[in-house]
Amino acid sequence: MLWSGPTNRALTVVSSVLVALLVSGAGVRPALAEAHDKHDAKRQVEALEEQWRTAQLAGDLATMDKMLSEDFIGISMSGQVNTKAQLLDRVRAHKVALSKVELSDMKVKLIGGIAIVTSRAEVEGTNEGASVKGTYRYTRVYQRLPSGGWKITSFEATRVPGHKVKEQQISPIPSTPLTTPQPRFKLN
Repeated sequence: MLWSGPTNRALTVVSSVLVALLVSGAGVRPALAEAHDKHDAKRQVEALEEQWRTAQLAGDLATMDKMLSEDFIGISMSGQVNTKAQLLDRVRAHKVALSKVELSDMKVKLIGGIAIVTSRAEVEGTNEGASVKGTYRYTRVYQRLPSGGWKITSFEATRVPGHKVKEQQISPIPSTPLTTPQPRFKLN
């Protein structure tokens, strides 16, 4: 033995402490804490999506104003690009009013301080006085603030084509046989 006496006992104690720490999972705690934080962040963003949905249905400008970042850019379901001020003005003037927004298939992806939400929405309401009813897919982007809160920085919606639209895109088979056009004049 290289060491004996007090040195050997000290090494035994240190080794025992290290083994106890490893067995207790001390090295795993940071990874578990990170996973827990990520799960909490996703739940926060899911709750914000519900808060935004409720504000849209109620036309709650104060809540919408608080939730949107100052540099917000959104692309509406009709393809219109809006800043924060423009979107709030459209809601205030009742140019856009939603009476139904049912969400499904929601996914939240976290990348650092950014949360990207994708979802499917069944929507009913009016846009510029025209009736709006259909299924849409959307992407909403949130940015985490230094305070820990979140702001919506971007939004884009796309209409999901329904069965009727798909049927119209398929060309019908002609019911009359194709014929070769006849010349209008005779050649000698």
